[in-house]
Amino acid sequence: MSEATARRLTGVAGIATALALIVEVPLYFVYSGPPPDANVLARLLIGILALASLIVFVTSFRELVKRVNPAYEWAASLAYSTGLVYATIILVSMGLEAGAVIATDHAIDPTIDVNGTYILYGSISRLLLALFLTATAYTIARTNLLPRWTTRSAYVLAGINLAFVPSLFFGNTPADFYAANGWGTTASMGAILSYWLLALGISTYRSGTTKR
Repeated sequence: MSEATARRLTGVAGIATALALIVEVPLYFVYSGPPPDANVLARLLIGILALASLIVFVTSFRELVKRVNPAYEWAASLAYSTGLVYATIILVSMGLEAGAVIATDHAIDPTIDVNGTYILYGSISRLLLALFLTATAYTIARTNLLPRWTTRSAYVLAGINLAFVPSLFFGNTPADFYAANGWGTTASMGAILSYWLLALGISTYRSGTTKR
């Protein structure tokens, strides 16, 4: 795989991940009470597709760094590993939600009723994303892979994610901003990540069109 191809693949995967997340997140706010099964399963399916794209993104990002500056492959591998673990954690959480919804004969709100996902979606995911973003920012900065704004924004997002790690001490009410499964801890972080990935994906893809 050439450097230009790796840039384009990384960019497309980042854009695909972002678009799927942008579609998924609003589905959590359509209903004030327990949503119908169709809503829950639809957003979970979209989320699964987003995470599949994220796996492609972190893999191609590591391959891109190997071609640009092999000396920092270790940092790219850290970003790859944490991105992969993050995707796995969220996929497990989605599986728990889907299983509960399918097995229950009445409408439930899995963000409340499936308590095994509170920390998986919340504190654990926030810590993993902080590590992923930090490793990605460091790699980009050291390799001059992309414009400086990508590095700075990734560090800022990493700090924001770290700030939500202690949210596990603040209950399990999704309507609360800073709860274990609150809308600030989970949905807002997903929304911010999606738009960052969209901008990063576009920047990476555009850089690939100039690398022949």
